[in-house]
Amino acid sequence: MENRKTLLDSVRMARFVASGSVRLDAVVPAGMNEEAMAVLSAGVPPVPYGTPLSRAYEADSFVGRLLRIPQVEGALHSLVGPEPTVDHHAVHVREPHGSEAQPLHGDAIIDVRQDAFDVQLMYYPRAVTLEMGGTLSVPGSHLRRTNESDTGRYQNLLGQDRLVCPAGTVVFVHHGLWHGGRRNDSDTVRYMFKIRFNPTVRQRLLWDTSDLDDPAVLAELGRSFPWYESATGRLELYNRVLFWRALTGDDSFDLDHWVTRVSNRPQEATA
Repeated sequence: MENRKTLLDSVRMARFVASGSVRLDAVVPAGMNEEAMAVLSAGVPPVPYGTPLSRAYEADSFVGRLLRIPQVEGALHSLVGPEPTVDHHAVHVREPHGSEAQPLHGDAIIDVRQDAFDVQLMYYPRAVTLEMGGTLSVPGSHLRRTNESDTGRYQNLLGQDRLVCPAGTVVFVHHGLWHGGRRNDSDTVRYMFKIRFNPTVRQRLLWDTSDLDDPAVLAELGRSFPWYESATGRLELYNRVLFWRALTGDDSFDLDHWVTRVSNRPQEATA
């Protein structure tokens, strides 16, 4: 395996800003996926909160090798930069025809940061079918601030995504994305391994910015999602503008004048 990270481009970063996730289908080799079954079944030893990534996992361990896959390493660097700390990790196993669906939730208390964010890696060593349940998420929900399971009362939202993916898929999600594991109605055990990463550098222009002026970037940032209402959906666009400004350092960026309008506070007095 060539150890050269593959950074995200600006279009994919803009898609992450709009949707709250980056999906890398089948990037983990088949041999590692087979190895993962035994590793995850045995459990991954805990890592103390705040351990630097370079000290969290041995280089030749399964997790160490997983994180050095070029697409995985590149996406992680693009989102949180070099040497993030490991917040925590967890192995989720859903037995066949077992357990209940998780309520829709975010993975932390209300997080008011606008200039920083954590990401969670979710790795699926086996193909996930619709019958196996997978992880349900609501694209574009990550900037609507809630407190953990405030959204647990909602059963279904228009435009929600129920993960179906090939083996070896890795998904990075913004810490605020609404999600929940579905029940497994299949005859196959479902595995998912999760790591939450905290940045240690300013998350600004960490990706491949050579296409920053591509019109597709603006198109991604202007995307809407079915659960947005015409009025309240504007709040998502507003927060998205603030997010992109923080990521790029461009305080003049806007979508349809939303942030410019409400941040207008002239200081010059009349004569």
